[in-house]
Amino acid sequence: MTEILAQGPIFLVCLAFLLGVVVIIHELGHYWAGRWFGAAVESFSIGFGHSIYERKDKNGTRWRVNWIPLGGFVKFVGESQMPSDVGKVEQGPVGRAYPELGVGARSIVALAGPLANFVLAVLLFACFFAFRGVEQYDVYAFEVEADYPAAEAGMQPGDVIRSVDGTAVRQISDMIVITSMSSNRPLEFEVERNGAPISMTITPRRVVRENQLGQIVPQGTIGIRPAPVMESVEFQRYGPITAIGKGVLETRDTVEHTVYMLGRIVTGREPLALMSGPVAIGDAGRRIVNQTMGAEQVPLSVRLSSLGWSTLQLCALISIGIGFFNLLPLPVLDGGHLVFNAYEAVTGKVLPEKVQEAALMAGLGLLLTMFVFITWGDVLETGLFNSPAGE
Repeated sequence: MTEILAQGPIFLVCLAFLLGVVVIIHELGHYWAGRWFGAAVESFSIGFGHSIYERKDKNGTRWRVNWIPLGGFVKFVGESQMPSDVGKVEQGPVGRAYPELGVGARSIVALAGPLANFVLAVLLFACFFAFRGVEQYDVYAFEVEADYPAAEAGMQPGDVIRSVDGTAVRQISDMIVITSMSSNRPLEFEVERNGAPISMTITPRRVVRENQLGQIVPQGTIGIRPAPVMESVEFQRYGPITAIGKGVLETRDTVEHTVYMLGRIVTGREPLALMSGPVAIGDAGRRIVNQTMGAEQVPLSVRLSSLGWSTLQLCALISIGIGFFNLLPLPVLDGGHLVFNAYEAVTGKVLPEKVQEAALMAGLGLLLTMFVFITWGDVLETGLFNSPAGE
């Protein structure tokens, strides 16, 4: 079973399914918001290509399942038609044409897709906090490397790391996430040594090394190796309200980290190659499967449970990524529509059609170029075609 799950192509199929679910939720956000404002919806499609199943509801909307099961899309009456839609509307859907909606309503419809992705992420994280819980254990400095920031600041083997920059450290990942994202930025560490609290300032050093998923990326490090977790780990579970609150905070923190890294890339402090596309996401997921299912000493039921929770977290992260990406101010994305709407709101005029078309073509070209560049870099980095069976 381990060998089957670890195979790259099989996991990529599973990843495609996760992406499809997240994209469908995104499109449902647009659909629900559009219907709320009375927009006529011509079709809602799951997948792309020709339809293999289709039915029309009482509002005249065609619900379609297409033969390429990758994501989906919603098409409002008045938007540019897809080639496969031409001539297929026998009776007009109920509602107003999309351009007839006010600029405020169209802006909310554009925002509703990314918002649906963020809500999905919050709910998935909330499920994680409520039913699985957060690991609770002391994080010890097992080894402190000489000539690295931690050693220079006075950290010693056996020190217990209590917090980093005000964030409590209850598991190893709490510390790694902060230090890896904080190259050359001083961080305040609160540690405990022989029962006595000690404060120290440590500035993570920027290095290029393998992360926990086996990817070679630039990251900050302080030069310690945490002690392996030898004792039984306790899980702290939360009630529904607290779990939702923590889901909101987790989603917010993920967006903040994304904005921070994007800012560093845009300003040239990080390479564009640091951005990851579907191939890198799939490879990271495959490595999670390998690491989880490869622990043969752990009972199969425990491994499968751990894999399920890891998949849920991955789905939440993908949902945040898609929601954030669609808010970028590029004409072919939701963020681009918001820019057009802002122009209309300020000037009282719709942006000229030729300008919109030129902007859409330029945005599409930019996105395609980025996609090819990022995907090719991911292929080279992951060695996708070098090891078909995975690691």
